[in-house]
Amino acid sequence: MNINKHTFILAVTFLVASCSVNKKANKEFSLGRFQNTIDMYSKILEKNPDDAEANFFIAESYRQSNRFFESAPYYEKAMLNGMENDSIKLNYAFALKSRGEYDKARVQLDEYLQEVEDEDLQARANEEFESLNYLEELKKKKNYFRVKNLKAVNTPAPEYAPIYNDGELYFTSSRSNSKIYLATGTPFTNIYKAKTKGAKVDGNTVESISDLINSPNANEGSLTISPDGKTMVFAKGNSGKRKGTADVNLYRSIYRNNSWTEPRMLNINNPGYWDSSPAFSRDGRTLYFASNRPGGYGGVDLYSARRNARGRFYKVKNLGPEINTSGNDMFPYVSDDGHLYFSSTGHPGFGGLDLFVARRQNGVTTVENLGVPVNSNADDFGMYLFKADRGFFTSNRDGGAGDDDIYTFLNEDPNLRVVNYYLEGVTMTHDDNDSLKILPKVNVQLLDYNGIELDNATTSDDGKFLFRVYEHEHYNLVAKKEGGSQKYLITRQPFTTVGKSADRDTLTQLVTEVRFDTLMVLEKLEKDKIFVMENIYYDLDRYEIRDDAALELDKLVTILKDNPEIKIELSSHTDDRQTDQYNLRLSERRARAAVDYIATQGIDQTRMIARGYGESKLLIPNATTEEQHQVNRRTEFKIIDVGQRPVSEFDEDAYFDEEEDSGE
Repeated sequence: MNINKHTFILAVTFLVASCSVNKKANKEFSLGRFQNTIDMYSKILEKNPDDAEANFFIAESYRQSNRFFESAPYYEKAMLNGMENDSIKLNYAFALKSRGEYDKARVQLDEYLQEVEDEDLQARANEEFESLNYLEELKKKKNYFRVKNLKAVNTPAPEYAPIYNDGELYFTSSRSNSKIYLATGTPFTNIYKAKTKGAKVDGNTVESISDLINSPNANEGSLTISPDGKTMVFAKGNSGKRKGTADVNLYRSIYRNNSWTEPRMLNINNPGYWDSSPAFSRDGRTLYFASNRPGGYGGVDLYSARRNARGRFYKVKNLGPEINTSGNDMFPYVSDDGHLYFSSTGHPGFGGLDLFVARRQNGVTTVENLGVPVNSNADDFGMYLFKADRGFFTSNRDGGAGDDDIYTFLNEDPNLRVVNYYLEGVTMTHDDNDSLKILPKVNVQLLDYNGIELDNATTSDDGKFLFRVYEHEHYNLVAKKEGGSQKYLITRQPFTTVGKSADRDTLTQLVTEVRFDTLMVLEKLEKDKIFVMENIYYDLDRYEIRDDAALELDKLVTILKDNPEIKIELSSHTDDRQTDQYNLRLSERRARAAVDYIATQGIDQTRMIARGYGESKLLIPNATTEEQHQVNRRTEFKIIDVGQRPVSEFDEDAYFDEEEDSGE
C-alpha cells in the first residue's frame, strides 16, 4: 500500500539535522517529496553504501510514504553504522513485521523497551510487542474466508478502496495519469468505475468517473456514495497548493441531471490536517471517516459525523478507545448488519494494515481480527460487502498484478446467520378531543442505558422513525419537537431487547430481519395543563413516600430534568371518607413529602409548589366503590410557568455553518 493513494501523506514532523551532508536532499524531505529524497541519497550510497545518514533518510522516506517493506534494510544499515534516533529501532521493528519477520521484530522491540524513556513511544512499543505475542493464537483461528484476485480490473498500477453502487464498482487508481506525485514518484490517483454483477466485473467498461471529480494534479482518494445514490463524499488533496488542499480534505458532489456536480469541501474538515476514507452508514444519516486531527488517541483515528435531512453534516465525534489506538485506524465501512469494518496498524495484526470487525454485543464493543487469508503481513484494507457473505477489499500482498490490488472474498461459514434488529416507532400527540394524532418533525434520540447517544432521527410527515438496535440491550428514547407556535414536553421512555432475541438455531435464511414497534406520545407544553400521575400510593392515613411511589415520582424527576424551563404545582387529593379538615392536612403532607423527595433527586425546590386539596376537587362525587375512591385519591402536577428552553446538544441546527450549502 502506498500512503499517497489512500491515506495520502500525513504531516511531516521529523526535524532535519542542520549539519546534513546534502542540504538539497534534506529540503526535499522536509517538503514531503520522499521519492526525490530517496533518489538523491541513493546516489550517495552508490559511492558509500555504509553512509549512516543516507541510509537513515532513505528508510525514513520509505516509512513516511508508507513503504515499510522497502525501509527495513536501510534502517538496519543505518544502525549498524552508528545512527542513533529515539524511534529508529521501533520503526525498524515495524518494517520487519511488514516483511513477515516476526521473531526479528520481537527482538528489536525487546531491546527498544529496555532503553526507551519517552512514555508515548514506550506505550506504542508495548502495544506492538503484545500484538506480536498474540499472532500465534491468531494464526490458529478457524477461518471460512476464501479470497481471489479481481484480475478484471487490476493492473501494475494501484487499484484500491472498492465500493459497490447500483450495478457498478467504484475504485481509485493511478492507471491513466501522467502527472507525478513527488512524494512517491508515482502518478496521481483518480476515481474510476466499471459495470459489475456482484463480483463479476466487466473490465472493458472501466472509465473515469467524471472530469469534475478527477484532477490531473491532485490525488482523488477513497469514496463513499449515500444509499440513495445521490451524494458522493470522497477524499482529495496533496496538490501542493496552500489554500484548501494543502493536505487532504473531504469533498461532496451531488448526482443531478445524470452527472456529478462540482465538488465542494465539507464543513467538518479540520484545516491543516488529514481527513479521508469516508463511509456512509446504511441509512445515510451518519458519515464515518478517518482523521489525524488533534484530540485523538494517536496517529489516525476514526470519527463519525451526523447528517440531517437537508444534507448538512454536523456533530463530529471520535469513535473512542475501543476502536481507536495509538496506531493508524482508518477505512471504515458499516455493513447491513451494523458491524463496523476497518483497518488498523494498532490492533494486534500480521503487519501493516490489517482488517478488523467491531461488533456491539450486550452493550459492549468488541474488535476482532479477520485473520488469514483476508489479512497478511502486507497492507489489507478497504472492506466492502455487497452481500452478507461476500464483497471486496484491497491488498498489496505478494502475487498480485502489482502494487495495490482489489480482491473479492466469500465467507463460507456454514453457521453464518445474520439477524438485523430494528425499532420502528411513531410520534403522536393528543388533539383537542384528547384523541391521538400524528406529530411530524420530531427529533428522536436513541440512547444506551448509560445515556450515550447511539443514533437520532427526525420524523417525517407520517411521524415514523427507525433505529437499528442490538440484542440483549436496554435503551432510552428521547423525543423533542422544535419550531412552530405550539410547544411540547420533551418525552423519554425505555425500550429493551433483552429476552427478545431470535433463536439462530431455527433460522434457515442467511439474513433475517426482526422489527419491534413503539409509540411515543408528546404532550403539549401549556401553562395550567394538568397531568395525573398513576400509581402514587400511600399507606392508610400516612404521607411517607413508599418505594413504589418513589419509582413513579422518578418519572416526574426525569420530565423536570428534560424540561428545565417549566415550573410545576404538585398536588395531592383524597377521597371523602374522612373529615374535610383531616383530608386537607393529609393531602398537604403528602404533596410536601412528594416535593421533598423530588428535591433529593436534584430538582431545584424553586421549580415546585406543593399543594394539598383534600377532598375539594373530587373527580367522582358520591363515589361508592373502591375503584371510584381510588380515582379521587390521586396525585397530579400542573405546569404553572413556562420559561425559555436552553439551547442544548440536542439542537442540531446549532452545529450548522450558515454559509454551508445543503447540496440537496
